[in-house]
Amino acid sequence: MATLDRTRLASLLDAEQAAYTSNHPRSRTLFGEAGNLFGRVPMTWMNMWTGGFPLYLDRATGNRVTDVDGHTYIDFALGDTGAMAGHSPAPTVAAVQRRMGELGGITTMLPTEDAQWVGADLTRRFGMPLWSFTLSATDANRWAIRLARLATGRPKVLVFAYCYHGSVDEAFALPGPEGKTESRPGNVAPPVDLDLTTRAVTWNDLDAVEKALAHGDVAAILTEPALTNIGIVPPEPGFMEGLRELATKYGALLMIDETHTFSTGWGGATRAWGLQPDIFVIGKSIGGGIPSGAYGITEDVARAVTRHTDAGEADIVDVGGVGGTLAGNALSTAAMRATLGEVLTEDAFAHMTELATAFTAGVQATLDELDVPWSINQLGARAEYRFARPAPTTGEASAAAADEELDAYMHLAMVNRGILMTPFHNMALMCPETSREDVDRHTAVFREVVGALFV
Repeated sequence: MATLDRTRLASLLDAEQAAYTSNHPRSRTLFGEAGNLFGRVPMTWMNMWTGGFPLYLDRATGNRVTDVDGHTYIDFALGDTGAMAGHSPAPTVAAVQRRMGELGGITTMLPTEDAQWVGADLTRRFGMPLWSFTLSATDANRWAIRLARLATGRPKVLVFAYCYHGSVDEAFALPGPEGKTESRPGNVAPPVDLDLTTRAVTWNDLDAVEKALAHGDVAAILTEPALTNIGIVPPEPGFMEGLRELATKYGALLMIDETHTFSTGWGGATRAWGLQPDIFVIGKSIGGGIPSGAYGITEDVARAVTRHTDAGEADIVDVGGVGGTLAGNALSTAAMRATLGEVLTEDAFAHMTELATAFTAGVQATLDELDVPWSINQLGARAEYRFARPAPTTGEASAAAADEELDAYMHLAMVNRGILMTPFHNMALMCPETSREDVDRHTAVFREVVGALFV
């Protein structure tokens, strides 16, 4: 097995950092001038880009991004899934232009025909019969958690260590000693002790799930079909089926968030794996880049919610904390209709998945050739490598495999050779515009930069 030489890594990282700084003077200048922005960026997470300053965008189309210094990149980050349809897909652009120009009315607090079309398409894909729209999956999760608590009369949500559900307060939780839930390190000022709102357990551990549910206070199991933002950690055989059985047994709702795992296919992992959620959440990609999100519920959940609202116990129409003025606006529903109907089609997913399979094979070939102790997992159109072998099977193990120096080296080396990977982790996503030549270019670059480490 190849051994990493930390001294060599430091030397290579210094060289890549110097090249990055030299090649991007305009981005560096703009970052230095951004004194009126908190963290010098529009959103503080943009500082996750390696190099001391982020690239500044000039333009983007398909799977190509060009920065203000004139460098064009093959984009495998794709907005961390937000641009899974590609940057500015033509049907989405046309629909948005028509809504903003010819038809007018970006947001009017009035429903549109597009909304019903999108709801019907989401039902075809994911099975939920009833839908509400949001501007992000975070919004969808927050509002759906409220409905789950209302429907069940229970206060807590069960989540998995190192899960990803946007910035939902309840989700930044880890299992602690003696079953007590702890806040995830770095969590920003949770409003209450997470043990009051959340039960957290280890991914792929059905015994831990059952023990948590046995308390009788869990409204919903909130889960991805596979962990994603900590590296792709798939469910072990029978795990997702076990969650469904345990939720039913203990009277909790199964709430599946496919914001990232939509990459699995046209109907996400829910359709591909035959999952049976009570509540379903999706966001980011379905609007082709226009802020969009949605949550779907079963008829049973709808009836439970309606019983409480009809009795005057809750108000989901006005002051109940569910919804927002811009949610379901005319622009986002037009974008969702075009993106789902004309861009993220079954044929597109077949193409994207085929490329991700080739991407995975290319990475694995280098790992095998050099005997590098890393691993790679694929989830439909998405693939991600982790600095561990064998591949982690829990969120805790995947988090333990993190290596900041290696991450920095890999990301800078890729950027310096014209490839963008997701800044938060080593995720690559295919879009309809990605080509086999793009994948082959990554394979070659990956071999070069990993080979430089393990000579």
